[in-house]
Amino acid sequence: MKPNPVVWFEIYVSDMARAKAFYEAVFQTKLEPLPAPSGGANGMQMLVFPNDMNTNGATGTLVKMDGVSPGGGGTMVYFGCEDCAVEQARVEKAGGKVHQGKFPIGEYGHCAIILDTEGNMIGMHSMK
Repeated sequence: MKPNPVVWFEIYVSDMARAKAFYEAVFQTKLEPLPAPSGGANGMQMLVFPNDMNTNGATGTLVKMDGVSPGGGGTMVYFGCEDCAVEQARVEKAGGKVHQGKFPIGEYGHCAIILDTEGNMIGMHSMK
């Protein structure tokens, strides 16, 4: 297996407009439409996070798809931040909830755990 093996993620949503507004507000970024892959599920909608295929790290999309529901359990995605307290401060105003505020993880920096508007639990990580 290669180092940093995750290369893509998908966060499932039921209300694309609401989820888009949440992620753009919290992370101060712009999500762009991404065409569904050929052979993809009917009605599949995708918005992609900013990406640069020439750097380390993974990018991914918000996905609205028939038969797939958002919510907690299983896999959790962590978003890199300069200082996760900054993004955490935007969560509730954007319609989400702070599950666990910024906390230290020793020499590996800090994390915060939040719930988005769709009920997905995501993490934020920073060295500050």
